[in-house]
Amino acid sequence: MTALPNTLTCSETIRPNLAWSGKEETIEYEESSIRDRLLALEQPCFIIKTKKGIGVSGEGTIQGEFSDKSDHRLLCFIPALTAKNLGDEGFKNSYKTPYAYYTGSMAHGISSVDMVMSLGKQGFLSSFGAGGVIPAKLEEAINQIQGELPEGPYAFNLIHNPFFEALERNSVETYLKYGITTVEASAYMDLTPYVVLYRVAGLSEAPDGSVLKKNRIIAKISRREVATKFMEPPPEKILAKLLEQKLITQEQANMAKQVPMADDVTVEADSGGHTDNRPLVSILPSMIALRNEIQSRYNYDQPIRIGAAGGIATPESALAAFMMGASYVVTGSVNQACIEAGTSPAVQNLLAQTQMADVVMAPAFDMFEMGGRLQVLKRGTLFAMRAQKLADFYHNYRSIEEIPVAEKEKLEKQVFRKSLEEIWQGTVEFFNQRDPEQIEKANKNPRKKMALVFRWYLGLASHWANSGEKGREMDYQIWCGPSMGAFNDWVRGSYLEEVGNRKVVDVAKNILDGAAYLYRIQQLKMRNIHLPVFFSQYTPRPIKSISM
Repeated sequence: MTALPNTLTCSETIRPNLAWSGKEETIEYEESSIRDRLLALEQPCFIIKTKKGIGVSGEGTIQGEFSDKSDHRLLCFIPALTAKNLGDEGFKNSYKTPYAYYTGSMAHGISSVDMVMSLGKQGFLSSFGAGGVIPAKLEEAINQIQGELPEGPYAFNLIHNPFFEALERNSVETYLKYGITTVEASAYMDLTPYVVLYRVAGLSEAPDGSVLKKNRIIAKISRREVATKFMEPPPEKILAKLLEQKLITQEQANMAKQVPMADDVTVEADSGGHTDNRPLVSILPSMIALRNEIQSRYNYDQPIRIGAAGGIATPESALAAFMMGASYVVTGSVNQACIEAGTSPAVQNLLAQTQMADVVMAPAFDMFEMGGRLQVLKRGTLFAMRAQKLADFYHNYRSIEEIPVAEKEKLEKQVFRKSLEEIWQGTVEFFNQRDPEQIEKANKNPRKKMALVFRWYLGLASHWANSGEKGREMDYQIWCGPSMGAFNDWVRGSYLEEVGNRKVVDVAKNILDGAAYLYRIQQLKMRNIHLPVFFSQYTPRPIKSISM
């Protein structure tokens, strides 16, 4: 081992017998200067052994055979690699973004218009959180985003809800009306006529006979059986129904047999909101293998790309996903803590204090009757405990009237803070704006009515959090995964520790820039270049310091 103290060392293993030629003054030997050189990702990296020790340069050329007369032996060469080099080029070309990265949707507009526009103006794809947004507000968001980003990139969420079919149908009709060409389909358990209509209505034939796919779908899934449905062509049964309704043409139905339902499948591991809590290191390889199997069966012109979501919050996690074969990465929880998110400062302050163990599973508003659950923040709120109490009542009783009087009084006083009759009137008003059929069903079914009343609390709890409702702090429903804690650990001591500095573009650029830097460090390690331990840590930097 040869080196100056506290800088680089190199194992004396067999190496290419090459020499480096360049200006001596470009070689750095001191720790801080070497680190700066390694952070200059847009420049190549030459590791050189000289009489002074082992140094690093970003300039020069590789010469022929090293000899005793040469002063500079080349130990290692690492090419330039920036954030734009990470991930799949096809993803970047399809969505007109230089980065294999996008921010996933968070319902009720938490993934806000401001978030989508801020990212889009810097070239990042972002999905607007359309879930639970009423039609008029959705159209307003579309007009704003299309006005600011006429050429993109942007996407809109298309969320499936087995109980509120009208919401999904309205979203698809709106997206087709306004020419939205990219949707992020989430929470699907099976394909519906509406998501198939969106896909197939955008098919046309190119001059060379290939199929043009105007409407792109990024399917966010966590189960192989659901992934299979999005990786295969649309089902014949649904195509026949759409044809019968004259919503698609025969030509489009024929072309649909040649393309998968989705262009991209985002594998959602342990995340905030709806999640199966699956570890990324297990589920991602499984989904890639499934994609390969289906590709060999259908031989698509463009193989489906597989992305990684859930737990992506640091440079290390992003790099790990890319190294496992992800075409792109997706962030979620960390964006809710940014100032552009459609939530309250109170929520953002809570998220900034979150640790990895500060999350818990709770009953979900949209899949309450089915026992669906989602991951939420437990720090500073009693929502999860109170929501579980409502779920217990639903499973133990057939109607509100069967609940013991003492328990009903506790609900009215501690949870609802209104009489159950007042809650029912508010529930009627809510669903009349979104899906009136639900009220008709509830009037005929007492258990359905009880479920809708309980949903009043489950639904409003997220709105109280987003708006920062005073007096309802203990009822805040904040969707959050353990990645939020990992993010806070990473940024501690940096400028991103301060909530007011957390901007979505800063977060995105630092995660990607950090991943590229850490990849460079790993390349050096694999070539037996030994670095001080702190070189393996990337600290967030103001984006003006980052070359993307």
